[in-house]
Amino acid sequence: MKAVFYETNGTSDVLRVGELTTPSPAAGEVLVRVAVSGVNPSDWKTRLGSARKMAFPRVIPHSDGAGVIEAMGEGVDRARLGQRVWIWNGQWKRPFGTAAEYIALPAIQAVPLPESTSFEAGACLGIPALTALHGLLTDGGCAGQRVLVTGGAGSVGHYAIQMARLLGAAQVLATVSGPEKAAHAMAAGADACVNYRSEDQVARIAELTGGAGVDRVVEVDLAGNGRLLHQICAHGAIVAGYGSNTQEAVFPFSPTISKGIGVRFYIVYELTAAQRATAVGALTPWLARGMLHHAVAATLPLADCARAHDEVQQGRHMGNVVLAC
Repeated sequence: MKAVFYETNGTSDVLRVGELTTPSPAAGEVLVRVAVSGVNPSDWKTRLGSARKMAFPRVIPHSDGAGVIEAMGEGVDRARLGQRVWIWNGQWKRPFGTAAEYIALPAIQAVPLPESTSFEAGACLGIPALTALHGLLTDGGCAGQRVLVTGGAGSVGHYAIQMARLLGAAQVLATVSGPEKAAHAMAAGADACVNYRSEDQVARIAELTGGAGVDRVVEVDLAGNGRLLHQICAHGAIVAGYGSNTQEAVFPFSPTISKGIGVRFYIVYELTAAQRATAVGALTPWLARGMLHHAVAATLPLADCARAHDEVQQGRHMGNVVLAC
């Protein structure tokens, strides 16, 4: 099979394209013919070695993807042969991910994909969509709440805005860095956007919430925004933190504890089986009914994986970058 792989950490130059042995599904596994592989920031960070060093001698990158089941191992329902699926955790704690023509992985990690949902969209679900959804569902959910989505034009943020609406949020606000991104977030369903570069975020959020503050924050940068949270949150608010631009986040203790603000750290790769089942259970009917817009910004050929990594790292696109396998 054709695959992209690397054997040492480094810049995108370490990515190679070549022929590797097509895997065979073990007991409980399926073999998926990958149609589209999704590229996420964690992919270039893992390749670079900034988060963790090489865990395996050879790595095929990417955790997200979509395709068709072509074979299965012992114990898998034979009725799944030919089923369209989307993939989660393809390369998490495993050497070989979705940047290849085939991937073999546990059957539970290949989720049925409705006919009405494209493979390009399916390749955006594993990390961006499930990250957004868990941040809204955790700790009681967001129904009736005033929700702030930081980085509302990002891949996770774009889904979070839509999903907050579908889950019954009373108000959905988003932070953005400019007019084009504000338009993108507003098109997703935000009630209003706050430009964190040109506006006083605290004053603007107070204005938009009638001085009450927000009940939930889906937070992309805990380090950058930690000092602001007590000023923009209502009493008892939940901050669902899935990202941070640096390793240390600071929260002023007295004002934060006085408001009873809860910070829920989570990483989508490590959701429990119950948490993931809840998220997938909510996502599946939305997909079947066409209730989500998927912001696929660019589709490149598999051989252009290095270019895709660079473009995601440099933030050139507003939306997801995927590779046609």
